[in-house]
Amino acid sequence: MLIYWHGHSEFLLESADGYRVLTDPFDAHVGYPMHTTSADAVTVSHAHGDHSYTDKVNGHPMILSSEGTTRLSPTVTVQSVTAPHDGEGGQKRGMTLLTVITMDGLRIAHLGDLGCALNDTQQAFLRDTDILMIPVGGFYTIDGESAADIVQRLSPRIVIPMHFKTKYNHDWPISDEEPFFRALGLPRPEPLPLLRVTREDLSCQPQCCMFQIV
Repeated sequence: MLIYWHGHSEFLLESADGYRVLTDPFDAHVGYPMHTTSADAVTVSHAHGDHSYTDKVNGHPMILSSEGTTRLSPTVTVQSVTAPHDGEGGQKRGMTLLTVITMDGLRIAHLGDLGCALNDTQQAFLRDTDILMIPVGGFYTIDGESAADIVQRLSPRIVIPMHFKTKYNHDWPISDEEPFFRALGLPRPEPLPLLRVTREDLSCQPQCCMFQIV
């Protein structure tokens, strides 16, 4: 499997047999470089423009934006459950989806715009996660310390922070990724152009990954 980061919460996952899943595509107001992408399916955690701009995707991909389980191909399945986008049960910003993509025998969890701690049901849903994509910037989502606590509870093999401040969104009221790494007690890793990972080499991969914009 290949994983690319386009910025914010948008990742492109490509299976060994070429099936492509795009997560939370952002619109132009986010500030990251905009480009069209080819994908077979798109997961949308919630309807805010920085997570749901499916017009940038070529062709006619399947759009997955609600709870449930969908088998997309012999090697790819997507499962999603809801969670609050804020610390008040969704009263401020509504709900978001926690999504688990099973691809090439790996479980990849994308936590959307999670805004509070996980409850027991959500934590059970995310059990046995291999790769965790988690928001860390705060204000609109959980912050770095809260994200680090979730990482420690779930113990994924690989952690990928997302939804944090960069040069592209410097005026957003969110933090960069540094508080998250401090809370984990880990140095900030050097950015990768992409992550190539299989079930067989999972144990050889870095604990945390950062990406270059592609």
